[in-house]
Amino acid sequence: MSDLTGRTVIVTGGAGHIGRAATAALVERGATVAVVDLNAEACTSAAEEAEQGRSGSAFAVPCDLSDEEATRSIAEQVLDRTGSIDGLVHFAALVSSEPLDNWTTPFEQQATSVWRQALEINLTAVFVLTQACTPALRSSGHGSVVTVGSTYGMVGPDWRIYEGTEMGNAAGYAASKGGVIQLTKWMATTLAPDIRVNCLSPGGVFRDHPDSFRTAYESRTPLQRMATEEDYMGACLFLVSDLSAYVTGQNLAVDGGWTAW
Repeated sequence: MSDLTGRTVIVTGGAGHIGRAATAALVERGATVAVVDLNAEACTSAAEEAEQGRSGSAFAVPCDLSDEEATRSIAEQVLDRTGSIDGLVHFAALVSSEPLDNWTTPFEQQATSVWRQALEINLTAVFVLTQACTPALRSSGHGSVVTVGSTYGMVGPDWRIYEGTEMGNAAGYAASKGGVIQLTKWMATTLAPDIRVNCLSPGGVFRDHPDSFRTAYESRTPLQRMATEEDYMGACLFLVSDLSAYVTGQNLAVDGGWTAW
């Protein structure tokens, strides 16, 4: 039931850390994956890397997801190439690792420009692209949309884990991810029964964080470690495939138990 041979899946943020791993995992199951990301070279690299030694295929669809017209055109580009869209996975996000001013500053100093950018990429682009893909997903017979939330779309930040670091979290990120979780529920009941819509909400992924942050984060996590990209692949494949054929409107937190306290 996890076999995706003959199905086309769009992965936004497909050249990023988690998106790249998802692309490879989907191709491994036989899917044809459209890799969407801002950087054309990175898109092509991710697609080529995913195909190596795997049964499916991948191709690049570079796009600036803050451009509504360009975002809507993704559906047409993919249909022209494959003739179908069976799955859509929204990993693209504006996150704290981006070189943005005002991301980690105190709330009183956070710029509305950063707020708007976070909403545009993390929430509005999800609405726009899902809307553009809806006709094809309806006719698929297996239509599945996987949005990507965050633990910070579910709970507030624990500022103690950031003490002694230059790290932080912007209000716009939390608001956008909370919005994604609610948009997921709205789309799930609206697009049923032809399209399933679920949300995957990751916890923190270790990427050379300061030791103090990692120690604090892991002490707050029941499984006592930060995630790797691979930790999210089982949930992603479950939600895209027929393994979750009777699942819709759900927010699946994959966070090592962070939100279970």
